[in-house]
Amino acid sequence: MRSRTPTVRRVATVAAALLGLLLPLLVIGPSAQAAPTGFRIQNGRLLERSGNDFVMRGVNHAHTWYANQTSSLSHIKAKGANTVRVVLSSGDRWTRNDTADVANVVAQCKQNRLICVLEVHDTTGYGEQSGAVTLSRAADYWISVQGALTGQEDYVIVNIGNEPYGNNNYAGWTADTKAAIQKLRTAGFQHTIMVDAPNWGQDWAFTMRDNAASVFAADPDANTIFSIHMYGVFDTAAEITDYLGRFVAAKLPIVVGEFGHDHSDGNPDEDTILATTQQLGLGYLGWSWSGNGGGVEYLDMVTNFDPNQLTSWGRRLFEGANGIAATSKEAAIYASSGGDTTPPTAPGTPTASSVTSSSARLAWAAATDATGVTGYDVVRVNGTTETPVTTTTGTSATLTGLAPSTSYVFAVYARDAAGNRSPRSGTVSVMTPSGSTTASCSVGYRVTNEWPGGFQGEIVIRNTGGSAVDGWTLRWSFPDSQRVTNLWGGTVAQSGADVTVTSAPYTANIPASGSATLGFTAGRGSTNPSPTAFTLNGSACATG
Repeated sequence: MRSRTPTVRRVATVAAALLGLLLPLLVIGPSAQAAPTGFRIQNGRLLERSGNDFVMRGVNHAHTWYANQTSSLSHIKAKGANTVRVVLSSGDRWTRNDTADVANVVAQCKQNRLICVLEVHDTTGYGEQSGAVTLSRAADYWISVQGALTGQEDYVIVNIGNEPYGNNNYAGWTADTKAAIQKLRTAGFQHTIMVDAPNWGQDWAFTMRDNAASVFAADPDANTIFSIHMYGVFDTAAEITDYLGRFVAAKLPIVVGEFGHDHSDGNPDEDTILATTQQLGLGYLGWSWSGNGGGVEYLDMVTNFDPNQLTSWGRRLFEGANGIAATSKEAAIYASSGGDTTPPTAPGTPTASSVTSSSARLAWAAATDATGVTGYDVVRVNGTTETPVTTTTGTSATLTGLAPSTSYVFAVYARDAAGNRSPRSGTVSVMTPSGSTTASCSVGYRVTNEWPGGFQGEIVIRNTGGSAVDGWTLRWSFPDSQRVTNLWGGTVAQSGADVTVTSAPYTANIPASGSATLGFTAGRGSTNPSPTAFTLNGSACATG
């Protein structure tokens, strides 16, 4: 993921018509190799030492900028991921992650039974981005921290450098990538090596696609996997299926190393990315867990590193069709090394409270597990069909976005650090009341402080009805590019311009004629117009 958005040159229609004239990619067949020391590539597939096929299902985590957020790895695991791609720095553009820090990251990955893809971010946009370094320089960094990686070939994949060329002089990618791979092999690295595409990772010029066979052949260990980053260039199903399909047909290993649901350079087709990788048995790693800035905060999967504050992108990736919870399988190395295979006990049957026309709060008794429960999955039950609703690390959850006058049945599963899932809890039925066209409420919104690029705001929710509000969800849309960065008084999620805030325990009850106050900070563009409409529990409020 880049920190700024370059101009992305799209392939012209005429150029697309010429694709059929390109020579087919060379098919690389299996070659005689020494006994594997860990992960390896065979017939275009990523295999564990045991020979088990391994399909990455995970996310990116910005460790180098948030080194104190190592607990995120356990939270990522609790959501069902089997892999995490960890951002590191060689020290050329950001603070260097030294050997001790890299060793700690690897240990944390292993403790949480995650496969660790480690990448150097300082190469991002080389040739276009000021300060970006070469793949050769990134290889030197890996050699300098080799002590943390030797012997970890079953658990670690080395991603030489993130998005190693921008949109200038990208033809140099092929020779530079071959040389970097060979430098690592000469230094004794026996890991599977991952290489990113040029053009800010999106390979719109097809440099990686058309040279992947020769790059693979240049690896004396035949143990290289290719990584494509899918953002605005991949906004149609045809582009996604064609690109991935060519690698599969040529038996060349490929993974979607980054992708999102939206981007400033276009709107990627995340549904097709997820469906196609599942169909083809390819790995994917969504960008990113939390901490995004520079105008792409909407790519956060959780707000403020809080695993209980999934954003709409996080819900899509973890809980949606072909998402992580539904398709991830833990690496066999953890089970074969004598790991935990016993699931937790079933959680207690949930109870419902604070039911409104659009939300409900569920609570349940904790499950038990020999090594500890790391998370709970709430599902909606409809006959024999289950639909993921949310995940949480606690024993309660507030469900939002429910429809008025609708009957729901919910249940809960527990999950441990090994990814073992408990039997399902008992079910609870919830009937949402009908929503009125106008709620007995008014909302006051004001900007209390402002500075270039940001501001602080206050929202006062007033109960103008004759009875108390017990639990609430407030929604509004920003009219410009404002993005909430922090909020107190509730739990916030933002998708595009749309903001949803659910009540905190201490603001959930608003007595008749009473009020609740929220405060927040947010980023903004050159203007900062105020929102003009608010809904409380699905019904419109007066403003002022």
